[in-house]
Order: sequence, then C-alpha cells, then structure tokens
Amino acid sequence: MKSEKKPRPAPALNHSHWGTFEPVMLDGRVTEARPFARDPDPSPLLSSIPDALHHASRVAQPAVRAGFLEHGPGSTRDRRGSDRYVPVTWDRALDLIADELKRVIRDRGNHAIYAGSYGWASAGRFHHARTQLQRFLGGIGGFTGARDTYSNAAGAVLVKNVLGSLHAMNGPGTSWKSIADHADLVVMFGGVPTRNTQVTPGGVGEHTTRGWLEKVKAAGVEFCNISPMRDDAASFLDAEWIAPRPHSDTALMLALAHTLIVEGLHDADFLARYCTGFNRFREYLLGTGDGLPKSAEWAAGLSEISADKIRGLARKMAASRTFINVNWSLQRGDHGEQPVWAAIALAAVLGQVGLPGGGFGFGYGSMEGLATMLPDMPVPTLPPGRNPVRSFIPVARIADLLLNPLQPFQYNGQDLVYPDIDLVYWCGGNPFHHHQDLNRLIRAWRRPSTIVVHDPWWTATARHADIVLPSTTTLERDDIGASARDRFIIAMKHAIAPVGDARDDFAIFSDLADRFGTRESFTEGRTTIQWLRHIYEAAREHANRHVAEWPAFDEFWSRGYLEIPEASTPHILFEEFRMNLDANPLPTPSGRIEIFSEKIASYHYDDCPGHPTWLEPAEWLGSDAARKFPLHLLTTQPSTRLHGQMDMASVSQKSKVAGREPMRMNRNDAAARGIRDGDIVRVFNDRGAILAGAVLTDDIRPGVIQISTGAWYDPLEPGTIGTLDKHGNPNVLTLDKGTSRLAQGPSAQTTLVQVEKFEGDPPPISAFNPPLL
Repeated sequence: MKSEKKPRPAPALNHSHWGTFEPVMLDGRVTEARPFARDPDPSPLLSSIPDALHHASRVAQPAVRAGFLEHGPGSTRDRRGSDRYVPVTWDRALDLIADELKRVIRDRGNHAIYAGSYGWASAGRFHHARTQLQRFLGGIGGFTGARDTYSNAAGAVLVKNVLGSLHAMNGPGTSWKSIADHADLVVMFGGVPTRNTQVTPGGVGEHTTRGWLEKVKAAGVEFCNISPMRDDAASFLDAEWIAPRPHSDTALMLALAHTLIVEGLHDADFLARYCTGFNRFREYLLGTGDGLPKSAEWAAGLSEISADKIRGLARKMAASRTFINVNWSLQRGDHGEQPVWAAIALAAVLGQVGLPGGGFGFGYGSMEGLATMLPDMPVPTLPPGRNPVRSFIPVARIADLLLNPLQPFQYNGQDLVYPDIDLVYWCGGNPFHHHQDLNRLIRAWRRPSTIVVHDPWWTATARHADIVLPSTTTLERDDIGASARDRFIIAMKHAIAPVGDARDDFAIFSDLADRFGTRESFTEGRTTIQWLRHIYEAAREHANRHVAEWPAFDEFWSRGYLEIPEASTPHILFEEFRMNLDANPLPTPSGRIEIFSEKIASYHYDDCPGHPTWLEPAEWLGSDAARKFPLHLLTTQPSTRLHGQMDMASVSQKSKVAGREPMRMNRNDAAARGIRDGDIVRVFNDRGAILAGAVLTDDIRPGVIQISTGAWYDPLEPGTIGTLDKHGNPNVLTLDKGTSRLAQGPSAQTTLVQVEKFEGDPPPISAFNPPLL
C-alpha cells in the first residue's frame, strides 16, 4: 500500500519583518511557517505566510494596461485603476520600460523620474527592493528620491536639529534592563502597544519586548498610559490610564513642565549645564510674552484631563526615577514635531537625562528592538550606489510633488522646488496603503505619463500602474536577513520555485541594465550568491571579534543563522554626555540639548517656532470642524498584518467584521448613533467615505474611533475619484498635509470624521480579485 504523504520541514530557515520561521512543504507548496525555535514570543502573523504566498491575487506574468498599450504613454490616464491588463512577455515589458526611461531622460532629464519607492518589501538585505531600484537608476543617470520615513519623519528631522543625531528616535535607546533596574515610573505618551512590536525592518529572530515589559513590571516599576486607547498598554502592566483628547499631548507636557518649574521641582543645575535656551522656554511656559501661562488649568481645557490630575502626575514624576516614552504615532499629526520636542524639554526639566532608568525615549511601542540588550554589530547591506541627481522630496509629499510641478516648498531650512515628474517607478511598496487622502493621491497619480510597478500581488498600487512586473517573495529566492535591532543574522534559502512567471528584482534590473549597456556596472560581475557572500564578508570584516567570532560565509550559509550574544551592560541614552559634557558634547550647534534652537528659529517658520510650542492642529476635537465631524479618527498599525501585507491571508481575514476592516468605537458614541456590535457603518468626511465593521468597546475614550491601516483599497467604482471604499481603508479619510515646513512629515492622525449605520445591502469585497486580463 502506498504511504500517505506527510508535510516535511524544508532544509532551511526563512525570514520576515515579523519573524524568522521554518517553511514546511507539501507537494512543492509551503503549508506552514513554523516559528524559529530561538524566538521566545513569535508573532501570530507567521501563520498567514502560506496563504499570501499562494493566493490568487499573485501577479502571474508581466502585464500592461490596455489603454497604455493601445495608445502610448500619457494616454487614458484616467483609466488607471479601472482599465483591463494585457499579459505580455518579459522581453516586451522590459523593452517598453527601457523605451520610456530613455524617452524621459532624453526629453526631460533624469530628475523627471521619481523613484522614492517607499515600503517595507523584503526583509532580505540583498533583495531590498528600493536599493535595487535606486542602484539601477543611479547607473543610468539618477532619479528624484525621497527623504525620511512615514514612521517618524517629523520626529527624526526635529531630533537631528535639537539632539544632533537620530539615535534617540531610531535607537538604540535606554535599555529595558536599565529601566527595570533603576526606574520607578514609566510615563508612556501613546502607550507601548505590543501589536507594533511584532515587526522591525530587516526582520526579527527574537521578540523580546513583551518579556522585558513583564520584567520591568515584576521589578515594581509603575506605568502610566497617556492615550485615548486603554489597550495601548498591555493589560499585565496594570497601567494608570489617562485618556486626553487627541492632539493635546503637547499641551499636557508643557503643563507638566510648568508645574515642575512653579513648584520648584525642576533641576536647575542640569538645565544650566546640559541645555541651551531654557530661559526662553521658561518665559513661554510662564506666559511672559503672550500673557497665557501654560499651566495645568490651561492644559485641562485643551486635554479634558483635570488640573489636579496633571499637577499630581508632575509631582509624582519629580519624586521618582521617571522614564518618558513617546510613541511614534504622536508625531504623525499636524505639528508633529512639537510632542517630540516637548518630551525632550520635559525630561530636561526633570533633570534625569543620561541617568540609569531615567530620561526619555521614542518609539518603544512602535517596533521591536529599540530598547533591548543589543551589541554594536554591522549588518550585511547592499550598497545603494550613487545618485547623480540632487532633487528630492520629503517622503510624505508625493501627491504635492505630482500635483505641483515646479512649485516652491520648504524643508528643514531649505527653499526647494518640486521637480516635474513624468515617470514613477515603484518597487517594493504600496502608497495606496500608506499615503494619506487617497482621492487626492489618485488625482496626483494621473499626472505622470508612465507608472511602472514591481509587485508580487495585485495591490491597489499595481492596479493603478501602466506596466506591472511580477516579483518574487522571500520564499522564492536566496537572501540574508538582518536588522540593526536584532541579534540574529539569517541565511534565507529559497523554499519554492518562483510562482508563475515571477522574477526577483535583481534579475529584472540586470536585464533592464542590458538595454542601457550598464549590466556589468549594476551587477559588478556578481551573481546572487556571490553578492550574498560579498555583503556578508564585508560585514564580517568589520565585526568586533570581542563580541562574536563570525564564521566564514560557507559555514554561516550551511549553519543557517548567526547568533550575536547580548550586550553585557545596558545602554543608557546620553550617559557619556552626562558623565563628561566637555569630552562628549552633542553634535548640535551648542553641544547641548537645544530646548530653544537658534537654527530653527532662524527659519521663521510660524508652524515650527524655536522652542516647544502648543499650536492648534488643522483638525481636532477642540476646533470648529468638530461640529460637522465630531469624532477623531486614529489610524493605528494593525495587529493582524504588516501594514497592507497579508491582508488577504488568514490572520487578517479572521479579524474582519462582515468582510470589512474593524472600526472600534466607544459604546456611548455608538448608542447615540443607533450602532450595535457587528453593524456595517459608513465613516466619512469631506475627503471621502469608507465602510467598516463596528466593534464596540470601553477601551477607547468617547469622541474617538480607531481603524487600523492596511485594508486593501477597494473602491465601489474603480478609477473614480470620490467613490466609496467598500473595505475600510482609513487613508481615504486622512489629511494629506505636512506636519510643518521643518519636517513636512505625514499628518495622518489629524483627521475628524462622522459615523453612521450603513443601510441596505453592502457591496461585495473585490479587493483581492485579480483585475481583468
């Protein structure tokens, strides 16, 4: 009798932004992603990998939009999003792309090519889509690129000015061990949501945040969660919940600092020695210039948190070794620089910066690995090459770029001009997930003559492209997985042959480079495996042998992973600076923490003055706009997928309500609208409307709703501006405005809406059906 086939482990590991795993195979298909044995807290997202890998929404072969193919570049651009696609051969597709690149370069110059191509794409360091794209385009004359990230643009630009580097924003920050050993109180603006710590760019071999939080709690440290959502702090932390109105965090921080100063609880010696500009900030807090003290009573009117509560928290912070964390979500709003700057100033007023367990950090609940016991180690990385074109945009200003060619804009003290873009080349990302005000983006997306997209799946971005090339996933190619926030380096060996006619980006760009005579310079004469050996050995050469002895590449590739030991001592942000200011000044103009920045003040930006300031946002519950749209929409990262990745797969699909993205709402707000658990609701404002599924809860404050980002955009009338999104993509509703002229970051969290019960038969979901071919 013939024996029954059983699933068998593949002979290798693979890796993703949400964890390392072992693919299990049956009949040439991946049936399971088993968590890495060394991971103490693996992400449930791993179970979605087989679904996504083999899903019907995979792009099977190169395809060209029918209108583009029939009428040429620049034609029928209003049919992007609704047109059918024509399958073509790889040679035909690559010839079309090469011809278009040559046309644009000849007629307009390389600056007319936009290749910001922002996105997470692969966790692999060689098949890093954006780097592959930019290496290729740099070799044929360059492109207009993008700076900063959607994750923390406002904060990143701000801290580079007032702290001198990105370390405080991007890590390493003060270690959880230092907090466990020395802190008494952790005050979390925006909480530390563990849903976000499932992921980190470049991948995670070891999830440690939950374990460290448990250790910090067990050490007797108290937690205070300042957020409109109770579950932004894990329940086991038993955190005090303070739920202010969204966008009032800066006012709260200013009032806390005001209380410390007027009650003599501030550290005058620290402020005098380690900071510059405190007196200017003090005058603002006391209302010397505007006659408006930034007192607890003042902040109470903005935040709806009582003055007594604010003063009580300030006194508790002064009496404790206090660590202040600000989640990245706070700076993704209008004037998003201000809560970051205000937190730095508040920590300086307390005077605990650079002390064990004290000071401040950013993003500890925004991704994994910002505060773990990581040693200093190199990461194998593909060199990005040189871009001869100097033009760029702040990453979140893509719609402005396309809608306002040759118009001036300001960024971080620079007076710049938007280039006139005629070709967009997107590889490894999905702006129809992460950008704001999708109806505005669709208008902008119609401006270029040609849009090229590489994607494994028929995402909304692929459906709005002229030429679509099917790219492989990590399971279909060899790579190296590594992150500066993780102590494992993973040999990522392919488990299956490419699905359909997919190719990896390196192969695609190598063949495109042939059409420009640049293959040799693009590949540098190396195959994929030779590149993996090269970038690994380059990192190995720079590795500290006192930390770990790296094996040669062949041994690493055979073993499957390299584990770097934990650091022997916890990191303390600005410890060296505090211990010896003269020997370790900050890389700021003053060498100190800049509570007032002469440099920023010299820009004369009324939307970002020279010190932390309360500035009323464009939309919030304290504004006149709230009369028409009385609910504040918070768009959080999902717990069931990474951004929009794997939305079609099991974990994300099980979270849907009647097939729509869940919308969490306070029970009292729901009752006032006749909405019950499980109802389909229409969420809308003047920018658009979406359908979502109601989930009622007491864990969100009245006046606030929450919808995760990442539901695939699914318009009722594809290609039409202003049509209803059936599926619940909240970026149909969000505000597309720069945080300020300093950073020009995204303002997604600055969004007011109204909600009503949807009546009638809901339209079916079609986001995951491939387009007509």
